[in-house]
Amino acid sequence: MFTRRHFLSTSLGALGVTTSLQAIGPIQRPGKSRMQLGVAAYSFRKHFQWMKDKEQTVPEGREPWSILDFVDWCADQGVPGAEVTSYFFPPDVDDAFCLELRRRAYLRGVQLCGTAVGNTWTDGPGPQRDEQIAYVKRWTDLSAVMGAPHIRVFAGKLPKGMSEEEALKNCASAYQECLDYAATKGVFLGLENHGGIVERPENLLTLVNGAQSEWAGINFDSGNFRTEDPYGDLEKIAPYAVNVQLKLDIKKPDGTTEASDVDRVLDILRQANYQGWFTLEYERDDDPFTEVPKVLEMLKAKLA
Repeated sequence: MFTRRHFLSTSLGALGVTTSLQAIGPIQRPGKSRMQLGVAAYSFRKHFQWMKDKEQTVPEGREPWSILDFVDWCADQGVPGAEVTSYFFPPDVDDAFCLELRRRAYLRGVQLCGTAVGNTWTDGPGPQRDEQIAYVKRWTDLSAVMGAPHIRVFAGKLPKGMSEEEALKNCASAYQECLDYAATKGVFLGLENHGGIVERPENLLTLVNGAQSEWAGINFDSGNFRTEDPYGDLEKIAPYAVNVQLKLDIKKPDGTTEASDVDRVLDILRQANYQGWFTLEYERDDDPFTEVPKVLEMLKAKLA
C-alpha cells in the first residue's frame, strides 16, 4: 500500500515540494461499494456544434447539438448522470448559460456529475503556465455555478528538454494551487491517468497522494494505461478514485487494441469500495446514437 508518510518523505521531498499538511492517502468510505451510471458528452464528440471554441461540421443527417441537448438525451435514456465536457460549451459561456444548464438538468432529473478540461501543468513558470492555471480556475467557477462537483484534469506531457523530476514538480505545484482554489468552491479535481508524465501509476500516485487537499483524487480511466499489466495498474489507483470513466477498449503497448473486461474493472472498483459515478466514455467510431444505448443497457444490468 502506498502510505502517506512514504510519499511525503520520498517522492514529494525529492521534488522539493513543502509538505506541512497531510497527504490525502487512499479514500476511506464507510458502507458498501455502489455506483451510479453516467455518460460523458465526449461520447458524442462529433455531434456538437462547438468543439474547443470552434464550430464543427456534424455527420450528415444530424442536427448539431448543444450541451443542453445532451442533457435532454440523457434524460430520455433514463441515465442519471451527465458529464458535460467543457469542449462542447459555446465560446462565450458564462454564469447565465451554466445556470440554464443547471436548471434544465434539474427539471429533467439528471445530475451534472462533472466536466473535463484539457489542461497541462508541466510547463515551468511563465505566461503559458499561468494561463493553464487560470483556465482550470475559470472552469472551477463555472462548475460550481452549474452544480457539477468534479472536474477531470490532466497532468501534461514532458516538455522538450525538461527532466521528468522538474515536470512533476511543476505539475504538483500547479495542482496544489488549483486545489486550494477548488476547495473554496466545493469542486473535486480528479487527476486522470491520461498519458504524459502519468502514463504509469507511480507518478500519478505521487502527485495525488501528495496533494494537500481533501478535494484531490484520481479520475480513474479504465482504458488509459497502455502498460504490460493495465488491470494491475488500475488496482493501484482505484483506492484514490473520485470519479470513473469506462472505456470499452484498452490500447496495448504494441499499439493494438483489445476489448475491456468490464466485469474485471467493476470488481477492481468494488474491491476498493469505490462509491460514486461510473461514467461511460464511448470512443469507438460507430454511431453513438445507435451503440451507446446498447452499452448503457448492459451497464445498467451490471450495476443493478
